Parts: sequence; structure tokens; C-alpha cells
Amino acid sequence: MSVTKELKLVGNSYFFRTVTYHMVGKVVAQFGQVVELDDASWVADSGRFMQAIKEGQLNEVEPVGKAFVNLKSVTDFFPWNHPLPTEQK
Repeated sequence: MSVTKELKLVGNSYFFRTVTYHMVGKVVAQFGQVVELDDASWVADSGRFMQAIKEGQLNEVEPVGKAFVNLKSVTDFFPWNHPLPTEQK
């Protein structure tokens, strides 16, 4: 028996690592391979990765508001279970 589990992106926040940058934000829509993020931030320096993902600690972050990420450029992504950054750091 085959079991298929569908990943629900919309409505959840994620930390995305792409081939050239990192973003964190709440997915509000998906258009094919592109996701729209609200309360998005570009993460210039995530610091220690375990602390970033488990505790929400980021060293350098630039809130940008709305952003779009092409999922074809994503190498991996992680649930973001913390408040989204609202101030430049």
C-alpha cells in the first residue's frame, strides 16, 4: 500500500535556504513553483543554524515585507515556529 502525504505550505511560516540566499516568512499563496511570503525577511546571517531553527535566533536580518520565492531555487526549508522578525538586525 502506498501512502501519500501532501505538504501544506500555505498558512505556515518557513525558513527557506536557496542556492544564493535565505528567507523567512509566512506562506500566504502558492502559484505553481512560486510561493508568496508575508512578513518576509532576508536573512544575511543565520548564526548557528541549530539556534536559528530551534530558538529563532538570527544574527543579521532585513525585514522586507512581501516577497516571492521560486521553489526551484530552494535547496531545503524548515518550519519556523517563532515570531517572524519585524526589526532590522
